Amino acid sequence: MTTNLATYSVVLTYSAMAVYVIAFIAFALDVAKRSGNVAAAADGAGAPQASAAERTVATVQGGTVVLEKVSQSSDGGSARRGGTRFERVGMAMTILALVLHVGSIVLRGIAADRVPWGNMFEFSLTGTGLIILIFLLVQLWQNLKFLGVFITGLTIILLGIATVNYWVPVVPLQPALQSYWLVIHVFVAIAGTGFFALGAGLAVSQLVQTYRQGRSTSGKLRFMETLPDADRLEVLTYRVILVGFVLWTFTLIAGAIWAERAWGRYWGWDTKEVWTFIIWVVYAGYIHARATRGWRGARSSWLALIGFAAVMFNFSVVNVFFKGLHSYSGL
Repeated sequence: MTTNLATYSVVLTYSAMAVYVIAFIAFALDVAKRSGNVAAAADGAGAPQASAAERTVATVQGGTVVLEKVSQSSDGGSARRGGTRFERVGMAMTILALVLHVGSIVLRGIAADRVPWGNMFEFSLTGTGLIILIFLLVQLWQNLKFLGVFITGLTIILLGIATVNYWVPVVPLQPALQSYWLVIHVFVAIAGTGFFALGAGLAVSQLVQTYRQGRSTSGKLRFMETLPDADRLEVLTYRVILVGFVLWTFTLIAGAIWAERAWGRYWGWDTKEVWTFIIWVVYAGYIHARATRGWRGARSSWLALIGFAAVMFNFSVVNVFFKGLHSYSGL
């Protein structure tokens, strides 16, 4: 029975990956469609006169009235806010893929008779599912559907690596992992990673937007005109990463408490402990630097990406190749 459930879990995992690929293609076509709409609006304008595809918005900033031209999509909706049918297909396919994804996680957990994140394969399976869930839930707060290409692409890559390189049969947990702290500590770490991934996507968007806005000719990046400006993207990056940082801080503290319960000490400079702390320091530096006037904009986004690179190094290298008390990859 256990073997059958584990097999069904793998089948659902591959099915979810296939649907994620469809979602990725749909989001990519959405980007192309947005570019086409902006190009059509620009061609219709011809001279530097406002066309039907543009409207002027007056805002007050610091007591000064600022006029801003906002591009309109061809169907009359705001190009910054409106999505195409490809975007709607991408979101629908992402939701469907997540349903299959959650099914694979649940079956793996039932087969193992425990929470499904006791080794690298299970951690990857649950982690990618939570990244997608966070991406979807964040839409209730802010329209970040333009990150669909990044999030689904990252999920496909991580799931592909997990199924090819990290898959292991269902086995009992090691004694040190047989604790309720496995549920709390690891789940919060996965959630923090999900917000860091979203922040990385926003940081990349901010850097591209900064590059585009700094050049007079940006025909190859027309779709960026449908996204928020660089300053807004930088603010969104900060807010998302701040949530991830809070979760990661709890992860660090909970890990120390668990270490004392398991090994009789709160801190032992184990490789995994050190890298968890390095990630915390990088993001703490990002938050501090971002609060300083000189580190806003592109420089803060680069620091955010360095932090996410450290997260990925911790996940893909430290967990697999470094030995220590945290060698629970199961490989």
